Amino acid sequence: MTHPVHKDDFGAKLGMWLFLFTELLLFGGLFLLYAAYLHRYPREFAAAGKELDWMLGTANTVILLTSSLCAAMSVTAVQRGDNRRALGLLGGTILCAAGFLAIKYVEWGAKFGHGIYPGSERLRGGAPGESVFFSLYFMTTGIHGLHVLIGGGLLAWIATRVRAGRVAAGNHVLLENGALYWHLVDLVWIFIFPLYYLVL
Repeated sequence: MTHPVHKDDFGAKLGMWLFLFTELLLFGGLFLLYAAYLHRYPREFAAAGKELDWMLGTANTVILLTSSLCAAMSVTAVQRGDNRRALGLLGGTILCAAGFLAIKYVEWGAKFGHGIYPGSERLRGGAPGESVFFSLYFMTTGIHGLHVLIGGGLLAWIATRVRAGRVAAGNHVLLENGALYWHLVDLVWIFIFPLYYLVL
């Protein structure tokens, strides 16, 4: 059964797409900055990239792809009137978000333990390109991690509304927008992973 699209729903969706566009501009600017410095310091970037744990990066990629699938399936479940299944899928997405952040915490902790962080003595005494690489790495993954945290919190709040019946088959634009935001978080990581972990 299809449900009519209300003007309020259209406005909410349009607003979300405009917001996502500004987010793409933010990360797009960071990626352009990365490209400019990569052109200037190709060898230093390649050497610094090898110090990142690509296995952890791969694990986080799989986690986010799984979480994005769960988020999309939760929308379908609500559209079909299966709020219980939707709650389970949202729970899976939130668990994936927590797993992603836990891995990133371990990864950052290891870097700090080895004296690799913006302004550290090791980076100040090394090649300029290496310092630039890790400054961009911490800034980009830090901003992305904040988006993961916000997205997880947003989906947890939406889950409470699904449980209360306020988000249902005929009124699910809030969940759709939450899932769209989460897909953006996933998409951005798909660019971050090869740029930093697989740089040659």
